Amino acid sequence: MTEAGGRTRRRGVALEEAILSAAADELTASGYAGLTMDKVAARAGTNKNAIYRRWPNRLALGVAAYKRLATTVSPPDTGELRGDVLELLRRANRYWSSPLGVILRDLMAAAGGAAEFLSQLQEQSDDAVAAPWLAVLERAVGRGEAAPEALRPRVAMVAVVLLRNEFVVRGAPSAPDDVLVEIVDEVFLPLVRRHQGT
Repeated sequence: MTEAGGRTRRRGVALEEAILSAAADELTASGYAGLTMDKVAARAGTNKNAIYRRWPNRLALGVAAYKRLATTVSPPDTGELRGDVLELLRRANRYWSSPLGVILRDLMAAAGGAAEFLSQLQEQSDDAVAAPWLAVLERAVGRGEAAPEALRPRVAMVAVVLLRNEFVVRGAPSAPDDVLVEIVDEVFLPLVRRHQGT
């Protein structure tokens, strides 16, 4: 079916994909602050009503678009737990300092107390973040560097949650490396080793 002006009219999944792709492009180009329904509609070649029927507001669209941009991380293997954890934390620090990390922080700030959107962000980020941390910790348990009782998502992610605190609560643009070392040496390693030998 063709609209006036010769454009092919898209519906359903094809239209949704076009909107999400346009929104992801807008997030990349302008950040969350520059994301508007008008710009996304123009980029997607549709109208705002088509967007609002799928996403009720800018935040919902921003979260959905961000999920398309986020990538998974493969776990490092330095041969020892401390090296693996420091490398993962340094990667996380670089990510949170990057333009994509700024978008994520802006989305979290915009969500404020909106539990529905925060849970969508948390669901994506926690799933993506927990997997490499659990893989690193599982290898460490196998080498005898960590207690088997430590192999739980909440324990595995404690270091990256502390790093996230530096950005979200303290508003740091990036965490210094000595902060990362402190998180690893004074919090993470003692926590995962505390049951050894008991």
